[in-house]
Amino acid sequence: MKYTGPKARRVRRHGVNIFAADKYDKILQHKPYGPGKGPKTRSGRDSEYAKQLKEKQKARDMYGLSEKQFRRLYDESIKAKGRTGDTMKRLLEQRLDNAIYRAGFAMTRMQSRQFSGHGLFLVDGRRVTSPSYRLQPGQVISIRPRAKDSPVFAAIRERNAKYHAPKWLSVDAANLKAEMTALPAPEDAEQAVEMRQIVEFYSRN
Repeated sequence: MKYTGPKARRVRRHGVNIFAADKYDKILQHKPYGPGKGPKTRSGRDSEYAKQLKEKQKARDMYGLSEKQFRRLYDESIKAKGRTGDTMKRLLEQRLDNAIYRAGFAMTRMQSRQFSGHGLFLVDGRRVTSPSYRLQPGQVISIRPRAKDSPVFAAIRERNAKYHAPKWLSVDAANLKAEMTALPAPEDAEQAVEMRQIVEFYSRN
């Protein structure tokens, strides 16, 4: 098992399998401490600012967004009605690449970003090649017919046979088709991210 490399270091730094691949669970089991540290290394207490910065970076790494994209999401959220953190969660969940992953049509968000970027999925029957495309209730995502029988998706179906999608998605796993039936609620979003910390980070900068 290789414990080095930029992705492995990021997973160990955050202490969470942000990439959702099985190999990173094994890395965290064997080395449940940050890169450059040993099992007996004592960590000093982070400042509130440092905690907020780490949480922002964790969310960015998890969803695969650049700083510019993430900041734009925050700026949009503070202008919307309701709690800023809840709005950010909803907008992240509405991304096409995230919906493909959450529907169980990809093993990781990284893989779902590749699928959506290559236009392997349709939205309401039309090819979309933007991973950041924002889905709305009533829209349907489906696999392109010529990609449906790919061995890649056969393996995904087998791995996710017992997977349960969030309640805002109605999934037809056999046909790799899903409808967004409602807007994602805060409790349906990724729970490994403390959005309050991220909002506080941006509000002070």
